[in-house]
Amino acid sequence: MKKRSIAELAFRARQEASNLLLLVQHPKFAGEMPLTLALPNARDVSAGLRGSGYAAVVEATAREILVHRFPLLGRMVDTGTEICWRRDYVHGAESGTAYFRRIPYLNYAGVGDHKFIWELNRHQHLVLLAQAFLFTGEPEFAREVFHQLESWFEQNPFQRGINWASALEVGFRALSWIWLYHFIAQEMPDRFRRRFLTELYRHGRHLAENLSVYFSPNTHLLGEAVALHTLGRLFPAFPGSGEWRRRGAEIVQAQLDFQVKADGSHFEQSTYYHVYALDFFLFFHLLNGRRAKMEPVLTRMAEYLHWLLGPAGQIAFVGDDDGGRLSHPYGERNQFGRATLATCAILLGREEWAGTADDVAEQAAWWIGVDALRATRPQRSVPCGSRFFKDSGTAFIEAGDLFVQMDCGPFGYGSAGHSHSDTLSVLVMFCGEQVFLDPGTYTYVGDPDERNWFRGSAAHNTICIDGLDQAHSTGPFRWESKPKVTMNVWKPSQEGGFIDATCRYAGFVHRRRVLLERGRLLVLDEIGENESDATAGEHACNQIWQLGPAASKVRLSFSAPAVESDSRYSPAFGIKCPGTQVIAKVTGHFPLEIVMLLETGESGAITIEEARRRVVDEAVSAREAADQ
Repeated sequence: MKKRSIAELAFRARQEASNLLLLVQHPKFAGEMPLTLALPNARDVSAGLRGSGYAAVVEATAREILVHRFPLLGRMVDTGTEICWRRDYVHGAESGTAYFRRIPYLNYAGVGDHKFIWELNRHQHLVLLAQAFLFTGEPEFAREVFHQLESWFEQNPFQRGINWASALEVGFRALSWIWLYHFIAQEMPDRFRRRFLTELYRHGRHLAENLSVYFSPNTHLLGEAVALHTLGRLFPAFPGSGEWRRRGAEIVQAQLDFQVKADGSHFEQSTYYHVYALDFFLFFHLLNGRRAKMEPVLTRMAEYLHWLLGPAGQIAFVGDDDGGRLSHPYGERNQFGRATLATCAILLGREEWAGTADDVAEQAAWWIGVDALRATRPQRSVPCGSRFFKDSGTAFIEAGDLFVQMDCGPFGYGSAGHSHSDTLSVLVMFCGEQVFLDPGTYTYVGDPDERNWFRGSAAHNTICIDGLDQAHSTGPFRWESKPKVTMNVWKPSQEGGFIDATCRYAGFVHRRRVLLERGRLLVLDEIGENESDATAGEHACNQIWQLGPAASKVRLSFSAPAVESDSRYSPAFGIKCPGTQVIAKVTGHFPLEIVMLLETGESGAITIEEARRRVVDEAVSAREAADQ
């Protein structure tokens, strides 16, 4: 166990004492609350969206939910007539109503996969039902919301059971309930509304006492603070709301400074969590009248997201993706960032990031109001050329129909719990389709072997030496002995670019040089030892490429024997699909090297030997230019 400071021990002691007091003295709210909140008029927004493609999708999904068929992560889950809120329906496990501190929520054998339980209990599907009511006026959608909530109240006593075990999940649920109140408070029977407000108040009290100041000072703490602040701002009649508002705002501002790097990337080194964090910051920014001092940081985050979306408007799942979203967690996961960027376009005054009508409908319209519907484009703008984000180490280069993203950065902050062993990995798109893809995440705790494979070097488009990862895994959310990464050369050009980067770990040195020209991509990997006798002897080095749908449209050549074999990838958390990989392998004493050549037919074919020479010549040219 890590050594804890006196301040942390005192904080935790106060926290536990407060929780035990809440457990025996359940707080109640007996005051009054207006039926409308200080948020954009939902009926105006629904009227503006009525008849749209988005409204049709919402209604169709809501009708599935009426019969208890829930789209959770990448699956459709059928709960039957009665919903068991503490049940993992995918794996058939269910936990009881013990005090929440006594629930081992990471113990898959004991409680199932907490992710599937919590995703349902975020109640974002209830927000969808409320939107369907606004679109159609059909009372059955609102009645179903009330019925499910009453069921939830009974099965999840305050501070008991798995659905109180994570403060972040309490925060997500509180945010969903806030939108429910905003959308359909006028439809709530008086008795139900009083019970609802008491339960919402209890969520605020729980959040106030269980902020993840020491446990998970990352997106957990950020999301909790946003939820606490929102409760304090929109429900001023709640006792303690002023302190909730102040404390939440203080934490969010501190986390903006702490979690966002100078280039706008998120410190988790996860593209999916970058979207998560940006949404939290954006909602807080909007709720507080668009704080001017936040805008430069938010703009940098949005710029990074713009490049991550690339020409196809799809994010590669670099690092962990947990399948969740601040709002509307439905549709293709790799496109969630589009609605976020559309919101940024409006809030930050950047028309070039404007999205389509569907992009705006998912989020910006509800957050900003019906006027947001006018800030759309028939097609979204796409990044062009090359860009290097120094702090994340993410490089983008483009030439003709090829778009390349390379990870030249470190693992994430601290234990790097959401990072993958993918340093120097290369992702490639051809004509907007994936040639080389990232495999995704699949699971956190459901299958330890699969957790390790999906986040390991052997699953990524990099070099795997002797079957080792680039760091040592000590649990599903912890890496030790993280590698050292150096960007040696970043040289963009009008027709592509050149990247030279090095990754050092476990006594090894992996140097990757990438040259992108119109019609071809050349990769030269050199593997050696880092002045250590520990790496003496023969070594097996695999150059791995996870193939996407466009791999059949290009020609691949290798300097070493290459074999195509079965693999897998995860398009959404909890889903595993068959895939294909190509592995080029060399075995021997260091130094070793492997060359990969990708050709599209746009330029004339060259040999592997010529490809290697071009890369080496480019490296010499870059070094000479740097010396001048």
